[in-house]
Amino acid sequence: MSDPTKRFRSRPMLVARFLAQRALLKPVVWTNTRVTITGQHHLDGLNAPFVAVAHHSSHLDAPLIFGALPWRLARRLAAGAAADYFFDVKWRTWLTVLFFNAFPIDRTGNGGRPRLSKSLLAADVPILIFPEGGRAKTGQGIRKFKPGAAALAMASGVPVLPIGLVDAAVAMPRDRSWPVRGRKPVAVVFGAPLLPEEGENVESFTVRLRSEVERLSSWSHARSTQEEAR
Repeated sequence: MSDPTKRFRSRPMLVARFLAQRALLKPVVWTNTRVTITGQHHLDGLNAPFVAVAHHSSHLDAPLIFGALPWRLARRLAAGAAADYFFDVKWRTWLTVLFFNAFPIDRTGNGGRPRLSKSLLAADVPILIFPEGGRAKTGQGIRKFKPGAAALAMASGVPVLPIGLVDAAVAMPRDRSWPVRGRKPVAVVFGAPLLPEEGENVESFTVRLRSEVERLSSWSHARSTQEEAR
């Protein structure tokens, strides 16, 4: 029986992904926005596998996360992508897989696709999930998290890396396919990896993850500028 995780760990794909992410995608995003990365010290003791979670409001979100992570953590990171959009036509599937090592997530609930998340973590492939289930509308804020990410981390015994994304939707709103002109400031804020507390269930862990992502997403460009000036 073939290994469904093989292509996520493939060395030729790793080389192609490095070129796609670090030689093409990151320079484009970093050239068209002003990116601040903070909280990198929280990554020092983190190793694969893990589940990364973030608020989702822009097509910049995944490129910012992959670009901000050190390559040792981003090299195998696999992003969960909506099967009904990113895996509906071949060219979009190919690009999503190339740039984000993506795997399909079924948002319809009909169970028409295999669930790879647990197999990927078992194969030491970290995954990125946006627990809201889709991009938020402008001004909508962080919506309720679905329990899948917390349940998966608890079942697999791996930590969750919370990530705050600041002003990604300002730099590239939902109705745009390219960042707005003027190099808008954005930020990627890494929090400390989280594990469920003793006696904590999936629902309460999910609430705690959302609260932490919301806290990280409240990071302020203005506050950072003031702190640097002191």
